[in-house]
Amino acid sequence: MSNKLNNIKQRFTIKDLENISGVKAHTIRIWEKRYNLLIPKRTETNIRYYTIENLQKILNIVFLNNNDFKISKIAKMSEDEIILHSRELALSAFVNDDAINSLKISMFQFDKSLFNATYSKLLQHKTFREIFNDIFVPFLDHIGLLWQTDTLLPAHEHFITNLISQKIQINTEKLQYNISNSTNNYVLFLPENEIHEIGLLYLNYELNLRGDHTIYLGQSLPFDNLKYFIENEKPFCFITSMTVMPFDAKIEEYFKIFDNALNTKKHKLIAIGQKTKLVKNHVFSSNIKVYDSVTELLKEF
Repeated sequence: MSNKLNNIKQRFTIKDLENISGVKAHTIRIWEKRYNLLIPKRTETNIRYYTIENLQKILNIVFLNNNDFKISKIAKMSEDEIILHSRELALSAFVNDDAINSLKISMFQFDKSLFNATYSKLLQHKTFREIFNDIFVPFLDHIGLLWQTDTLLPAHEHFITNLISQKIQINTEKLQYNISNSTNNYVLFLPENEIHEIGLLYLNYELNLRGDHTIYLGQSLPFDNLKYFIENEKPFCFITSMTVMPFDAKIEEYFKIFDNALNTKKHKLIAIGQKTKLVKNHVFSSNIKVYDSVTELLKEF
């Protein structure tokens, strides 16, 4: 565990702060020089860098500034006052951008109570579906961008995605008490070594909302584990999501195995995620469809 923690990013460049906060590096430097709002540290070779505390502070400053607090006024606040004012403002905010910024703050400060309070406030004005599509989806897209730019710490991403997953599961559980006459049967799973399941969890919620029957098998499922369903006479629609797995070199082989297994069967396979682009134009002998995202799939449902 200690080795894994040592690999977590602890130092941030001004470009990292720009990517996360949305404020240009030039503006951040002005805030440093004119108002002394941030004090970067320096390496032994005199290269400037920022700490996680600096990152948290810039997020709070931007949040206050976007809500009519002048920089000159923020500069006169103590560290604790900046945190207090931004937290109070986050709890009273309903606008989508404010809610997303509030989620950023809760993520980088590991503030579970702020996340839950923001979510509860949103529920007063939006359905869970609206919260997921209007708030969580763009927020998760932003997290994906931060990963691409090597800005986000794994611990922060794990913290916030676990909280979002919990909300999806709670709302799904409420639906599963309803009696359904649907004849649709779905088996949802992730390929072996794939662990990114928020999209699949939400799709499970949507299917339950429609009254369909779902069997959720979760993360990292070896193909052999599907044998029971594939050999079953009852028709199943398999749904999987591919974010990082299978590897690019293995993706065609994975679909070929599925294609052969489903051939002459009544079953279907729906695969979603960026990896599916690699077989987008492939012609299958069995009923297999691919989609770039959950959103794209739901448009056809």
